[in-house]
Amino acid sequence: MDPQKLKDNFALVGTNGIDVAEYFYADLFAREPQLRSMFPAAMTKQHEVLLGALSQIVSTVDDTEALIPFLRDLGRRHHGFGVLGDHYAPVGASLLATLAYFSGPEWTEDLERDWTAAYGLVAKVMAEAAAEPVS
Repeated sequence: MDPQKLKDNFALVGTNGIDVAEYFYADLFAREPQLRSMFPAAMTKQHEVLLGALSQIVSTVDDTEALIPFLRDLGRRHHGFGVLGDHYAPVGASLLATLAYFSGPEWTEDLERDWTAAYGLVAKVMAEAAAEPVS
């Protein structure tokens, strides 16, 4: 996984602003309509939260001392919202579909592999933190 490629790609995708979050959630809810009920009717704030979290993750992808605690906290908070382990796969699929869409011709098999590996790490850390007993 090449952190700089992820950062460069996310910078490209990020030029589309809120459209990225709107596309992501439209894709997610098309894949898993039952997940829609986990979110507020008005999604504007949620779009901002998603983009903020993605920005934080990508900006620290090569700094595990900052990234891992952030992901652990994110995993615990998502667990509190009712997120289950089974939800990570469709979220990952929607994230990759979104990144591919907004990357256009810049999307390559190598980039897809890098993003898949990065998301795998994110999902693993978040799911592990969510499964820990609350102290």
